[in-house]
Amino acid sequence: MSQSVDRALSILPLLARGPANLEQVARHLDVHKSTALRLLRTLHEHGMVHRQPDQRYRLGARLIALAQEAVENLDVRGIAHPHLAELNAACGHTVHLAVRQEDEVLYIDKVESRYPVRMYSRIGKPVATTVAAVAKVLLADLPEPERRAVAERLDYPRYTARSTPGPAAFLEELARVREQGWATDLGGHEESINCVAAPIRGADGRAVAAMSVSAPNVVVSADELLKLLPLVRRTAAAVSAEYSGRPATTHPTDRRALP
Repeated sequence: MSQSVDRALSILPLLARGPANLEQVARHLDVHKSTALRLLRTLHEHGMVHRQPDQRYRLGARLIALAQEAVENLDVRGIAHPHLAELNAACGHTVHLAVRQEDEVLYIDKVESRYPVRMYSRIGKPVATTVAAVAKVLLADLPEPERRAVAERLDYPRYTARSTPGPAAFLEELARVREQGWATDLGGHEESINCVAAPIRGADGRAVAAMSVSAPNVVVSADELLKLLPLVRRTAAAVSAEYSGRPATTHPTDRRALP
């Protein structure tokens, strides 16, 4: 990379922390003010930085718009699918990918189990929000006031004896999921089906999707399925890294439960 490009790119993280004047930029780059000014002018011409009336520089609207466009055009399903297929090949069970749309959580990808028993779930179909592991992962990531408001709006069907009975119990479980960084559905929707889920996170650390492994009791017990949790979480971390463009690390709330 040329020295000028390297220096210009080094300005952007500085301005991401807040506006800076010419002297601060020059000191950050360890260059003369005239060099810093030339770089800032070039970035300004392309809309990457903006000069304020107080002569300080901040990130420009064009850069912010490009970043937003890039995020909107990221295809989490396209990125995740090879990882889902690899996880499916490793464990043999059904693997789902889901995203949140307002108060609903929808499946957007599915890799079928290798076993004869099939799960009744379809791409594009909403999940059972108050019991599904993927829904718990996504809703647990919401800020507390929004989480509480969503919980109060939902209905709480009694699918099974293990179904979530109401908002108070749901909020308690979401708090636990938020703390541990993963979720389960152990017979909450269907008595015979168990599921473990983990979040896929974007560059800002927020959950943009959730992935899960599900299996019926006749194939694997709940305890045996839970042993796959480290593999599920490593897969989610790998998808997160590719989606966000950051190294494969875990979110702070995920670390405690890692093997």
